[in-house]
Amino acid sequence: MSVTITAKFTADEIATAERYVATTPPADIDPRIEALVTELIGRVADKWTMMVVEALTESGTLRFSRLAEAIGGISQKMLTQTLRAMERDGLVNRTVYPVVPPKVEYRLTQLGLTLGAAFCGVWIWASDNLVEVEKARAAFDQHALNG
Repeated sequence: MSVTITAKFTADEIATAERYVATTPPADIDPRIEALVTELIGRVADKWTMMVVEALTESGTLRFSRLAEAIGGISQKMLTQTLRAMERDGLVNRTVYPVVPPKVEYRLTQLGLTLGAAFCGVWIWASDNLVEVEKARAAFDQHALNG
């Protein structure tokens, strides 16, 4: 495993991801689980969700403006929509403090942290297969140039 992976994720996160990868799904899957997986793939495929997970994993608790700065390039509207969807799914806790001006902080829930650990499996796969993917791309590009 590369140094980049072990610097980005804790040993526990890597172990959890490896456990997920090694688990064989059951033959007959509950349709509710199938629907949830489909929804979560859509959410995880959304780059903003994963960037929020990464920013909150690294920083712990962040206010909205600090979170936007940590992510970079995200509009206020998109960050709001992303955080609301994540809050609805139980991935983020939103804490509002009754002060003037209002203070709102966001933190990953335990569920959100485990999603980050599950996504760690993609990093492990990328680390383990980087050279093969680069070779395949180079061969494809060379073939396309000559083709």
